[in-house]
Amino acid sequence: MRVGTFEKSGAVVFLILLSSLFSAAQQSRIGTLVGNAGRGKALYQRYCIFCHGAHGDGAGDSAPYLDPKPRDFTKATFKCRSTPSGSLPLDSDLYDTITRGIHASAMPSWKPLLRQERADLVAYVKTFSPRFQEEQPAAAISVPPEPPTSSDSVKRGADLFQSLNCWQCHGNEGRGNGPTASTLTDSKGYAIKPFDLTSGTRLKCGDSDQAIFRDLITGLDGTPMPSFTSALTPDQVWDVVHYITTLRETAKHQGSAPAAEPKGPAAEPKEPAAAPKTD
Repeated sequence: MRVGTFEKSGAVVFLILLSSLFSAAQQSRIGTLVGNAGRGKALYQRYCIFCHGAHGDGAGDSAPYLDPKPRDFTKATFKCRSTPSGSLPLDSDLYDTITRGIHASAMPSWKPLLRQERADLVAYVKTFSPRFQEEQPAAAISVPPEPPTSSDSVKRGADLFQSLNCWQCHGNEGRGNGPTASTLTDSKGYAIKPFDLTSGTRLKCGDSDQAIFRDLITGLDGTPMPSFTSALTPDQVWDVVHYITTLRETAKHQGSAPAAEPKGPAAEPKEPAAAPKTD
């Protein structure tokens, strides 16, 4: 009888722990906000289902017409994270993505929603993948203080941009038209374009220098963009960040359209375009 009692007690404890884990997966925590998946479901069905689909698999009615494709939440693979490559995102990462939107995609900013509503949406998005019940996200990466930019730092970043073969996807001028650009696919086999680093001040996962540093360390999971955490020191990452910043600034001053990309880093510079005639 005593053995049977122990077995029953153990089963009860297991069910309580399982229920606790499941309950945690149905919630989100962003600062003092606690998101609820039940409330998030109603918001999702109103605002998100048309692209991401009823099952969160990115197969909504609008999905065939969108490029890039909507995120498949069932895979729990997210581009914009503060956690290392391969890890789940933090709740705050998902909240920030919903708030900010994804530049150069059909994903808008949902900042007009209340902060609580955005937290509720995070909680519901997490229900689409069992990974959120089975795993815990890793700790966010540390972003060290940014050193002052300088011409030497930019030069070192430009050299790393070449030696790490960033130009093969992003192009020598960072316009996303490198020689391999047309061959790239995401983790689901869809064609994917490298980001045009000269397209303005907005980037997919945040616009600050710290956000660029983070993306270089975490990588953009589900895309060909890898993590450079083992390839670069923090100072080298900052050098690449400073170089990327100059690409954005140079494009603003030039205002030129993307041109055909040379096939390697040592290609001859192109002739400048003739000035347009005016009446």
